[in-house]
Amino acid sequence: MNLSNLKPAEGSTKNKKRIGRGTGSGRGGTSTRGHKGAGSRSGNSTKIGFEGGQMPLQRRIPKVGFKSINRVEYVGVNLDVLQGLVEKFNLTTVNFDTLKEHGLVSKNDLVKILGRGELKAKVEVTAHAFTATAQKAIEAAGGAIVKL
Repeated sequence: MNLSNLKPAEGSTKNKKRIGRGTGSGRGGTSTRGHKGAGSRSGNSTKIGFEGGQMPLQRRIPKVGFKSINRVEYVGVNLDVLQGLVEKFNLTTVNFDTLKEHGLVSKNDLVKILGRGELKAKVEVTAHAFTATAQKAIEAAGGAIVKL
């Protein structure tokens, strides 16, 4: 083995076009940029969504609605889901860590307990928010609520 027979490993290199290396290469002259126009000049970079002067799609489509930047998004967990957790894992308290452990929420979520279903077990539930029906159902079952 010597320097004259070294070559890259199979599949490690791509057959790259050598542009602008004279007319004999087949890619000289305009160097694949075509004739005239902004795309043929150096320093050209068009904005994302530019359509050659035509009104871009994102400006043609009508805008609808309003989205508050101060909106607080909660991940809802219903009472029937809590009841299932309590029965399956024999829990007396349900908090954020318990819900995260069982894959119902992720670490940056805010949790709101919703009132769908029925809660039969006496459980202490800790969450960021509760609906009125969920709060009544938890307290009616003998449990307690703790707001974070």
